[in-house]
Amino acid sequence: MSSAAPYPFSAIVGHDQLRLALVLCAVRPEIGGVLIRGEKGTAKSTAVRALAAVLSQVDADSRLVELPIGATEDRVVGSLDLQKVLRDGEHAFSPGLLARAHGGVLYVDEVNLLHDHLVDIMLDAAAMGRVHIERDGISHSHEARFVLIGTMNPEEGELRPQLLDRFGLTVDVHASRDVTVRSEVIRQRLAYEADPAGFAARHAEQDSELARRIAAARDRVADVVLPDAELTRIAALCAAFDVDGMRADLVVARTAVAHAAWRGAESVVQEDIRVAAELALPHRRRRDPFDDPGLDPAQLDEALASTDPNPEPEPDPDSDPPGGGQVDDGSSPPSAPQGNASSAPPKPSAPPAATFRTRALTVPGVGEGNPGRRSRARNRSGAVITATDAPGQGHGLHLFATVLGAAGNGRLRPQPEDIRRAIRVGREGNLVIFVVDASGSMAARDRMSAVTGAALSLLRDAYQRRDKVAVITFRQDGARVLLPPTTSAHIASRRLTRFDTGGATPLAQGLLAARDIVIRERVRDRTRRPLVVVLTDGRATGGPDPLGRSRSAARQLVAEGAAAVVVDCETSYIRLGLAADLAENLEAPLLQLEQLRAEYLAQALRRAA
Repeated sequence: MSSAAPYPFSAIVGHDQLRLALVLCAVRPEIGGVLIRGEKGTAKSTAVRALAAVLSQVDADSRLVELPIGATEDRVVGSLDLQKVLRDGEHAFSPGLLARAHGGVLYVDEVNLLHDHLVDIMLDAAAMGRVHIERDGISHSHEARFVLIGTMNPEEGELRPQLLDRFGLTVDVHASRDVTVRSEVIRQRLAYEADPAGFAARHAEQDSELARRIAAARDRVADVVLPDAELTRIAALCAAFDVDGMRADLVVARTAVAHAAWRGAESVVQEDIRVAAELALPHRRRRDPFDDPGLDPAQLDEALASTDPNPEPEPDPDSDPPGGGQVDDGSSPPSAPQGNASSAPPKPSAPPAATFRTRALTVPGVGEGNPGRRSRARNRSGAVITATDAPGQGHGLHLFATVLGAAGNGRLRPQPEDIRRAIRVGREGNLVIFVVDASGSMAARDRMSAVTGAALSLLRDAYQRRDKVAVITFRQDGARVLLPPTTSAHIASRRLTRFDTGGATPLAQGLLAARDIVIRERVRDRTRRPLVVVLTDGRATGGPDPLGRSRSAARQLVAEGAAAVVVDCETSYIRLGLAADLAENLEAPLLQLEQLRAEYLAQALRRAA
């Protein structure tokens, strides 16, 4: 039974910038691919598959190859052809997914969850257009020119900045808040589901025309001229945005040339550079994990104007800005979804104070890597990445590599010297749970501001370590999981700076909520070590025996193997010392809020482990 016809590219409603980015990479794959970031249900995968269907009309050999999250290195790059070795005694190469993707689309869903070494391999191939293999006794090189597309949901974690920079273009997609747009999305989708073949047929001519335009642009792109004046403009623009390295300049130049070819032009002009900058610079200008992604149009206009070798007279400040570079479909700006979390927006807490200067959140483990940065951990439960015959290394038999070793030595039955053991790599890191007291005793504006600033400092360090973080607040009659475990520091910082305050202090509920997260996350990932950071004055109130219940909850948390640090936020002249009692029951070091500096924090967290 044949599968349903893919959703037509021309039938996608809105997402103009996404569609343009995909088309430009199809015109010139050397751009380096597209990273699509967005929440669930925003047509990310639909757009990728629709593009692949269009490209199959440009090149009959084009195909969509999906790289699964659990893929091993030999599956990605290829390996020794075992069948030929056993049958013919010939050392031959068996191509991997990168070879299959040549001339088509390589698609990685949830690319942020893919192992870093595989992302490196994939990005190297996309940049060079070739794959070089030196493994299993073979030396091989082949072409791998493909359109690389990765999709991810930022709430599930971010890519390392080093990997993020290597994607040519990025697009952030959001569901429109425009009722007309949403209605049209529903209408089109229901029509497709009712009759996929008929729906595709109604849009076939538009998709065919798109394929013809892409083919024509590919033929034209090598002849497009990038004038020296525009090249200088690109260099000045990237310098103005203070991006690292030269990759941004090269990507903007390649994208501008592709856009000119797409327009049918013979030469790059300023508008091509503007479009290229909107797609190539946003993910390269973030200096801080808490910065909002994206590019300010006004700042881009100003930068382009400052690089104009022949500036025109300034327009009337009341006039409308130029719209030639607009690619949006009229839907709400990316920030719109953030303001609709509930019908009644929460009362914001005090603005955070300046963040403290902290050191690494350190809980000793078995990982390998440089101190102070996220490293890979070789362990028994990670993904298999390669095999070794070195004595004492690896965990468990690597069957395929063992058979290959025997076959390579001309044997049908493996001997002891053919045995290969699996090298597994898992994600090393902590699960850092912030438990923040938002009760009335903490609600003084200056104190809540200091607490939030301290939490953001710890969060910044968690981001640098690639730790998973969760945020819990407790007030009135219960605790609230403000942020489920995530590796996205940007999302966590938004939640930390906007929450309700006031009421009683249900400290026990906050600790029990942290315990529940520890238990749930242990089932999902046993390699992460839980670390609970409690920011409170310890004044438990509400219900019978609040202090006794808090002590009991603390002991339950300790029983689950969680390390802890208590930050005492009490600032009154007469100190009750209740946070010290909590720290004792958590078997945790106690820090004063004003002590949250690098030298204190590093020592305290080492002791906590």
